[in-house]
Amino acid sequence: MPILYENIGANPWGIAIGVIIALPLLYSARRPVHMAITSATRLIRRPFQIASHYLRRGAEDLRQRNRMVLLAQGQQDTSQHIEREFERVDAAIRRDLQGFPVLQRKLLDEITTIEEDYQQSREVPPLPPEWAKAVAPILRIKSDGGDRIIDGVLESLKKTVAKGQDQALSEYRHSCEKRHKILSQSLPFWRSVDTSLKSVDKRLGVLTERASTIDSYMDRYEEITKKTDRAEHTLASSAFIQLFISTFVLMIALGGTVINFHLIALPMSEMVGGGSYIGQFRTADVAALVIILVEATMGLFFMESIQITHMFPKIGHMSEQTRRRFMMAAFGLLFALASIEAALAFLREQIAADNQALTATLAASAPPILLSLNSWIPTAGQMVLGFILPFALAFVALPLESFVYASRTVGGITLVTILRAGALLLNITGQTIQYAGSAVNALYDLVIFLPLIIERGVTLAAAQRATPVAQNTTDLAGPRGRKG
Repeated sequence: MPILYENIGANPWGIAIGVIIALPLLYSARRPVHMAITSATRLIRRPFQIASHYLRRGAEDLRQRNRMVLLAQGQQDTSQHIEREFERVDAAIRRDLQGFPVLQRKLLDEITTIEEDYQQSREVPPLPPEWAKAVAPILRIKSDGGDRIIDGVLESLKKTVAKGQDQALSEYRHSCEKRHKILSQSLPFWRSVDTSLKSVDKRLGVLTERASTIDSYMDRYEEITKKTDRAEHTLASSAFIQLFISTFVLMIALGGTVINFHLIALPMSEMVGGGSYIGQFRTADVAALVIILVEATMGLFFMESIQITHMFPKIGHMSEQTRRRFMMAAFGLLFALASIEAALAFLREQIAADNQALTATLAASAPPILLSLNSWIPTAGQMVLGFILPFALAFVALPLESFVYASRTVGGITLVTILRAGALLLNITGQTIQYAGSAVNALYDLVIFLPLIIERGVTLAAAQRATPVAQNTTDLAGPRGRKG
């Protein structure tokens, strides 16, 4: 057989004979081969389609659950913001209305005083005497100078009229001065009224600003209640921002935790033994880490007890007295641990000084006087740092809560995206397999194109021959049908 194949491959006529023999066989097996290829592609493609369908359904179900959780969380946060704004408005109204009767009484008194001053300033100054008009024609009489009595009378009248006019002018000036003084005395009352009105306007401005803030929160709450896409996108964007910010703050807190760990790890080795190990880790390092974690836990419980965070509902459901006791216990433990860290920081400085002195003594390279040059400033700084860091780490509860809630939303959105991408990839893979099967069928037909062309020609000729026969049969049947 190998010799036969070699002869056929070496002889072109042999190749032609082989092709002539193979083409009918391939043509006769065309339909089974096509069915086998199509069945195989369907068999392979069907699991991908089913998996893609279930992934899409899972992604949609998860999206709906994330939507419900996101809208519920947003509704709760918005309602808390609204309650807080109403509390602020209530406090502002109570504060302002509490002083409003006093302010109203003050304004009424000042307005009454201003009105009285105004009424007093409206008093008409005294008019010049009426007899001056009657005497004026007599004063214009000219004497010939012969009668001294008439001249004396006229001179006396002139002096009397001049004196009366001077007196009237003096009274008029005095009255104007009095009016001006009354008006100048009312100026502080005007300023007081202006200040009081500005204070009222400022308070009303604060209330107006609070009202606009409440309106914006109410609009957001209404959108969340209606479950609009805009509200969902806004809450999702806010979740991404909160996740970024909380992650950044947690990284800063992690740096503080590392500093705190190195601050107390060395003195802990003197307390629990430096040569003791728990697995692959030193017992001193594990003890220092446990102290830091306990401090963080106490800080978290303290934040929960004062209702700043809400990660533990049972703490929030406690009675006021029990929650206050719990708060005092958490703060007491946190204070005790902070004091222990301050003592450990002091011990660390002492251990470092002893190690330095021991090293200098063994090396005999430094005089003993260098041991007294240690300053108290590093010790005090380490003690203050060891006391402050536990309280600073207590505030990690705030970004931790934001991180937990935001990561739930962001994680759900990311998982939905991954499921949709997986469904799309499986669908593309299934379609690719289907088209690959069609391509294989086309390649198979390309190999046997000659028998297919012959088949198409024969089928076309048979169809052309059948067409006139059918027409003749119709023409013959027509007249017979009419005769019948």
